[in-house]
Amino acid sequence: MENRTEVTEFILLGLTSDPGLQVPLFVTFLLIYIITLVGNLGMILLIVLDSRLHTPMYFFLGNLSLVDFCYSSAVTPTVMTGLLIDDKVISYNDCAAQMYFFVAFATVENYLLASMAFDRYEAVCKPLHYTTTMTKSVYVCLTIASYVCGFVNASIHTGDTFSLSFCLSNVVHHFFCDIPAVMVLSCSDTHVSEMVLVYVVSFNIFFALLVIWVSYILIFVTILKMHSGAGHRKAMSTCASHFTAVSIFYGTIIFMYLQPSSSHSMDTAKISSVFYTMIIPMLNPLVYSLRNKEVKSAFTKTFWKQNSP
Repeated sequence: MENRTEVTEFILLGLTSDPGLQVPLFVTFLLIYIITLVGNLGMILLIVLDSRLHTPMYFFLGNLSLVDFCYSSAVTPTVMTGLLIDDKVISYNDCAAQMYFFVAFATVENYLLASMAFDRYEAVCKPLHYTTTMTKSVYVCLTIASYVCGFVNASIHTGDTFSLSFCLSNVVHHFFCDIPAVMVLSCSDTHVSEMVLVYVVSFNIFFALLVIWVSYILIFVTILKMHSGAGHRKAMSTCASHFTAVSIFYGTIIFMYLQPSSSHSMDTAKISSVFYTMIIPMLNPLVYSLRNKEVKSAFTKTFWKQNSP
């Protein structure tokens, strides 16, 4: 039998090997991470403190902020550590844990976006029945289902990936333990694992996208029937912001996971991964919340209350 040495740790190549870029990238990612933490944790605190924001839409937004904070934190600190002290070694178990939590929370976000689209459909298309349809039990169940789907999906992919044998190279051509980047290092036959990845990710993405597209098509149909110009502009502005974030999120994930490994460029994947691991969690509080008048009002009220004598 051929002698094989099982891999016990991995080496993350990171975004760049150029020493001149490491400090600027560290400073950039540190600023992005600080904005992500302040924006998302601040949004959660604001929603908890202001009773006017205790509605289904803001319940989803609060959970979206929590998920953005969690999956950004699963990746960004590791990247910054590698840039600052040039320590790019990650243990086998830490790599598996990072993959698990990143996949789990990214999948939760996927289904939360679909739940939010359904909530907007009910609010715009069926306003008279909204309070009886989107009850607390309904939106709480939708949120719990999103978390269940996320952690089940993460168990499938992480278990499948780390059931493979790693006995060749341990150099991961990425800045974190992403599934395609780790899977390509295996000395096992990965054909079945690749098919599992493509089919399961395809189902998760396209099911959520179907809900989002159907919801917003019906919303647009309803908007076209409105006679108020101000209502048209407000609804279109809200939908445009939503579609901007959705397009970035789903575009990068489809690009990353729904292509054969033979055509998978890790250098290109690194660039696209920066968007959904760091940029999107930073932008979501702005795109979904800070442009909202109710959130601005709640922020002003809370800020002045805390600073009043």
